[in-house]
Amino acid sequence: MQQFTVFQGLVAPLDRDNVDTDAIIPKQFLKSIRKTGFGPHLFDAWRYLDEGFPGKDPATRQSNPDFILNQPRYQGAGILLARKNFGCGSSREHAPWALEQYGFRAILASSFADIFFGNCFKNGLLPIVLTEAQIDQLFQQVYSTPGYTLTIDLERTLIQLADGSEWPFEVQPFRRYCLLHGLDDIGLTLRHADRIRGFEAQFLSHYPWLSRQHPSSALSPS
Repeated sequence: MQQFTVFQGLVAPLDRDNVDTDAIIPKQFLKSIRKTGFGPHLFDAWRYLDEGFPGKDPATRQSNPDFILNQPRYQGAGILLARKNFGCGSSREHAPWALEQYGFRAILASSFADIFFGNCFKNGLLPIVLTEAQIDQLFQQVYSTPGYTLTIDLERTLIQLADGSEWPFEVQPFRRYCLLHGLDDIGLTLRHADRIRGFEAQFLSHYPWLSRQHPSSALSPS
């Protein structure tokens, strides 16, 4: 998982409440459990005018010119500005996969659905909860300022605005630690690989018949 320390990025505004996970990555793309290839299908039903399905080349599809991510001024955005209850609906982990693979590193909203919120941290995305007044202010600034960027400093838990002012934000210490060090659940476990191997060796020395190499572990012929 990619580390998150300090990130400066262009902000894209998605001015909608209750954006659910089926809007983020529609159900027809959930057939794959590989964690790649979902970025082109982020917000698929809003982003394209034709219907999408797995295997269809996005380059051959008709883009929706009215959708915010298709507008030239927001190309290359790395921070998504959203409204309340972002990520509601089903618990599909494909939603943060799609957002991260599109290029987003952080999402700002006044509230998030709980399961989606947790899935973001496990996949290298930083969801930040701000007040509705702060979110309103950011929407106004993004709309009025082409190329509007923010700097997010996870080490100091601060957002630096374009005018130089800073807003603190809260993040649970363990989640902050994992993002700062680029550790997902597997990465956290592998930090203890030597201890795990040591335990396995000791365990099998006491119960050798559980080893794959032990003659008694082989299946008897029928």
